[in-house]
Amino acid sequence: MSDQVSSGNGSEPAPEQHSVEALEIAIGKQVRASRKRLNLTVAALAKQAQLSTGMLSKIENGQTSPSLATLTSLANALQVPVTSFFRGYEEQRDVTYIKAGEGLPIERRGSGAGHQYHLLGHTIGKPYNIEPYLITIDDESEVFPVFQHAGTELIYMLEGRVTYRHANKSYTLNPGDTLFFDAEASHGPDEILKLPCRYLSIIVSDSTNG
Repeated sequence: MSDQVSSGNGSEPAPEQHSVEALEIAIGKQVRASRKRLNLTVAALAKQAQLSTGMLSKIENGQTSPSLATLTSLANALQVPVTSFFRGYEEQRDVTYIKAGEGLPIERRGSGAGHQYHLLGHTIGKPYNIEPYLITIDDESEVFPVFQHAGTELIYMLEGRVTYRHANKSYTLNPGDTLFFDAEASHGPDEILKLPCRYLSIIVSDSTNG
């Protein structure tokens, strides 16, 4: 079992501990699955891998961090590559599930003047940022926010009708239309032609640029 690491308040484990424990659990699941595929008992596999049954039981239950030598012995006994034991851990990915009508309200230019922005997810620890927004315009408004920011943006029209300006050109967007553009040029709604108006905006940018 890995040593426990406490955070500043003494009650919550540090993120590193969560990561180590998740890896131990993932390895244990893969070892157990590989053993069962070969119809081996814990005792039989432990004997082939030259481990004690107690140690193998701890590994399968994610209660200890096996050494590379131990993993190699298990891999040889199970006839699988050592890397297969890490597969479950590597397949864990961030995921965001947003139910219909939900999402994190975001204040941007135009908010409060008939324009609503709901953030639908975000990336963590990636070399890029992806920001998906559901934008709703449900009131007649004379406020047409103009945006200019780093990255690339995709707009997919869901409902209503809008004239959308990018740089010195305007495009009429109907449901099903898309607009894909360099977001460093000024852009934004130019004229609302039919309400309610809803469109999906996905912004991708380099996170290393701040």
